[in-house]
Amino acid sequence: MGTRTFMAAALLLGGCIGAVAQDQPITSPQDAQCRDEARDKVFTAPNPQGLTPFALGAEIYHACMRRLGAETKPPRE
Repeated sequence: MGTRTFMAAALLLGGCIGAVAQDQPITSPQDAQCRDEARDKVFTAPNPQGLTPFALGAEIYHACMRRLGAETKPPRE
């Protein structure tokens, strides 16, 4: 029963994260690639700081954008 509850919550949260990202238009190929990477890794990436899935996804996205050279400064906190 606990596994079902977790999976339902993960699917609901994944849908919410996707809905927020869909509000903003994709601005470049790097943006699209990093959105995909963040969406794919948000539930499997290490999270030692205990960030929310949304915040962790943002961290993954911004790290990807910096790695690809599409973002030069760290995100606002």
